[in-house]
Formats: sequence, C-alpha cells, structure tokens
Amino acid sequence: MYLFASEAVSAGHPDKCADIIADSIVDALLQQDPEAKVATEVMLSGKHVIIGGEVKTKVHVNHEFYSKIVQDAFMKIGYPESGFTSEETLDPKECDISVFVSKQSPDITMGVVKKGREIGAGDQGLMFGYATSERDDFMPTALMYAREIRDVLYAYAKMHPKIFGVDLKTQVLMDYGTKANFDACKPLFVSKIVVAISHNKDIPIAQVQALVKKLIRENVGFAKGHYDEEKITFYINNTGRFVVHGPIADSGLTGRKVVCDTYGGYAPIGGGSQSSKDYSKVDRSALYASRWIAKHIVAAGLAKKALVQMSYVIAEPKPISLSVDTLGTSLTILTDEALSEKIFEKFELTPRWITDKFSLDKPSVDNFLYADVAANGQVGYENYPWEKMDMLEWFEHLKQ
Repeated sequence: MYLFASEAVSAGHPDKCADIIADSIVDALLQQDPEAKVATEVMLSGKHVIIGGEVKTKVHVNHEFYSKIVQDAFMKIGYPESGFTSEETLDPKECDISVFVSKQSPDITMGVVKKGREIGAGDQGLMFGYATSERDDFMPTALMYAREIRDVLYAYAKMHPKIFGVDLKTQVLMDYGTKANFDACKPLFVSKIVVAISHNKDIPIAQVQALVKKLIRENVGFAKGHYDEEKITFYINNTGRFVVHGPIADSGLTGRKVVCDTYGGYAPIGGGSQSSKDYSKVDRSALYASRWIAKHIVAAGLAKKALVQMSYVIAEPKPISLSVDTLGTSLTILTDEALSEKIFEKFELTPRWITDKFSLDKPSVDNFLYADVAANGQVGYENYPWEKMDMLEWFEHLKQ
C-alpha cells in the first residue's frame, strides 16, 4: 500500500467564491481595457464581502461596478439554494459589500509598463509547471478524480437545490501499491473517497451518503480497475450533518486553494496564487507557461514526469532562471541541464510573449474566462489555451 491524496473544492466553497469574484473583476476590466492592471483580493465572512487591492484602468469603477460583479458571481455559483433558509445559506441580496480598492502604485507601474508593448514582471517570484504520464491529460490521477467527483456533485446540487447546497469538498486517495509504482506513474486503484456536501436539514445522513455514492458510481469516468466500490472506504459528511454552509458557516479568502487549483500536492507550488491578478503578474502568466512547457516535455516522450521552475524579478521581462527536473524519469540521453538550456534559449517567456501566445488579455466566453478557470482549476483542461500542444514537433525533435 502506497497512498497519495488530493482534494478539490466546488465553486460554492467560500474560498472559491472569493476567487471567482476576484477573477470576475479581472474579466470585467480586461474585457473593457486589455491593458488594465488588476490585483483585487476578496474576503467573505458571514454576509459581508470585502474587496481590497489596487487597479490601474481606463474603466470607470465605483461601488456599483463592484457590487454588480459580486451579485452576478454569487448567482452564477448557485446562491441562494431554494432548500435552505437565510440562516443556512448565503442570500446575495443581503450582502454588505465594502470596497477598498486604490490605484496601482506608480512605483510598480514604472517597472511593469515598458516602451512599446513590452511588459516587465509585476513582481518577483517563482512558479512551477508539472506534468505526468499517469493520464491522457498529463495530470495527476487523484487530483483529477477529486475534481470529477466534485463536478458531478456540484452539477447535481445546482439542478436539485432542495437536496444539496453548492458548497462541497472532495478528496481521493489513490493506492499506487509501492513507491516504485508512484515514481513510474502507475496508479492501481482508488482506496478512499472523502466528500463533504451541504444538504437540506430534512434529508437523513444515510440518504445523503447513498445518493453521493450513486452519483459517483454512475457518472465519474474511472479508468478500468480503478473503482471497486466494495473495496473503497467512503467518508461522506463525516460529522453526520452539513446544513449551514458557504460564507455563512466559514470565511472565504482569495488564494487559499492554490494546491487543488494546480497539481493537488503532486508537485511544489510557487509563492503566490493566480486568482485576482492580471497577466502582468507572473504568478499567473508564468504558471501557465511552465505548465505548457512541462506538458510538452511529457507528451513528446522526453520523460514520464516533468517539473519546470521559472523565476522572475520585478520590472525585468525575461525570467532570470528556468530549470527542468524530470524526476528521474527521463527517456532520452538529454540531461535535465541541457533540456533546461534549450527551452530557455528557444522561448522568450516574457509576460508579453506569454500573454500574446495564450491571449491572456482577451478573456471571453468564446476563449476562456478567468472566473471559470478559478472555479474549475488553473491547469488540466484541454480547452485552456495554455494546455494546447502546439509546439510538440519541436519538443519531439529533442529526442534525436
């Protein structure tokens, strides 16, 4: 037995609500002003919503602007659910919204805004990209199963608001059998599943548990041999009751779910979150670029796993370092040092280059919305521009 656990949270989780509101602000500003600079943090506590931070934009922003974004975000998430009282769930109409947003410091602006279209890094920092051959999407197995279970239960909750609330968490423990299997990207089966899902107070816990198992059994796309319900230990609403939920029950804050947003603990994370930030903040743009590189390395057959680190200094466009670690799974004679050097020489990896490549300044329904990325996860979905494998041929030639 060698277990590894990853978790996921729904859009209705208080921390995710904060991320989604913050990224809805990013979407709204960039759609009207592609050069806007945004860093707005959100805190939720009870029926209070606090928005702080700074922006630099041509868009006229006031309390009404932010209030509408908050209301629309909560409605899209699924609050309030009809099966709960105002003491059990959040009613957006009852929210007290406080806004403390100032203009971006000119000391930061002078380092970010360069001549022409160039962008200096909005801050110093380090970012990690990761990919594994465990699945066709090059993502870790336990994390993606946790996300799939989350999505199935969340979709059901939105369709049946008198049964479940939209605040839920999932966790999956994969058994790899041995550390050698873990290193070789060979998960064996699901060992344990943990679910906490808000529910109507009149529904008995046994009914909640049976329904959750049924939804997982019938809707999650487990690989062959990974799911045997008779052998899995389930922990569903382990306290026995989860009625009061959302920000009413627990505070929410942007940036607190960076592990399930990225690689579920299978890889390191950088020093900052992605949500609430525009593309000049390398916490966001460089994470996407590093994932894009790592995914290409594994997809090209250069290694079974790849961990890519990039680092930046404020005001400098080019990263000051890039390193590739194939974690002992290299499939070529090319060393990690040589691979790092070739990638660093090939791609500019400036915030402007990354922004243009992935259209990070153009969030839209047809392309992507940062609020949707915040809800689902920052990496791992093929419809994201930074998940496209458009340079696979170049990476494949490195095997020669």
